Amino acid sequence: MERTTLDLWVGMFVVGGIAALVMLAMKVGNLGTYNVSESYQVYGYFQNIGGLKAKASIKSAGVLVGRVTEISLDTNRYQAKVVMSLDKRYQFPKDTFANILTSGLLGEQYIGLMPGGDEEMLKPGSQIKQTQSAVVLEEMIGKFLYNKAAEPDKAN
Repeated sequence: MERTTLDLWVGMFVVGGIAALVMLAMKVGNLGTYNVSESYQVYGYFQNIGGLKAKASIKSAGVLVGRVTEISLDTNRYQAKVVMSLDKRYQFPKDTFANILTSGLLGEQYIGLMPGGDEEMLKPGSQIKQTQSAVVLEEMIGKFLYNKAAEPDKAN
């Protein structure tokens, strides 16, 4: 009888550990905080998306308003086409700006929406025309080093 009780406690501990791992995986993957049932899709073109991934957050004023659903290369424009699924509760003007931002210094990338002033709202399937690409750290360092090398020597 004592062996059965010990096995029961070990089994409950293992099940609790697996449940904790599943919850942690959901939290790390940003999958537990957004309901996709009532949403509409819009898209935008970006020159460079950096490390943006599908299922990345879309935020406006720090509030989660949607998720990135698909990223592909448009071979006619040679730009990244990003399809965004936005919650129907949040309507944005037609002249909304979409910026790829980074949370923290080297954190995950997400899309930040800055509403414009147009009275007409984005409709399902419409394009966000004002976009700003991701800031790529390697490109910034390369430009800085190139500019420093091109400066004339001021010691003479």
